[in-house]
Amino acid sequence: MKYLLVDKLDNICGTTHTDKLENAKHYFMGRKRIDEANFDSLWRVMSEKEYDTTFRSSLHNRQIEWWKEDKEITDDELKN
Repeated sequence: MKYLLVDKLDNICGTTHTDKLENAKHYFMGRKRIDEANFDSLWRVMSEKEYDTTFRSSLHNRQIEWWKEDKEITDDELKN
């Protein structure tokens, strides 16, 4: 299964293929050379499927809302 290293801004920072979530977390902790407490405060590890169901739709919706907000500001500026 494919696991992702995700930062606090929901960006994917790395990937690995392994059989268990615990193995993926151990791999990423080794790559970052950081203890578990500090690792958990900066990143989280999740399956690709979990990321897709949790963040893809919400990221898409945030982008649309951002675009609408930006368009309204631009429209207001053009009117003046």
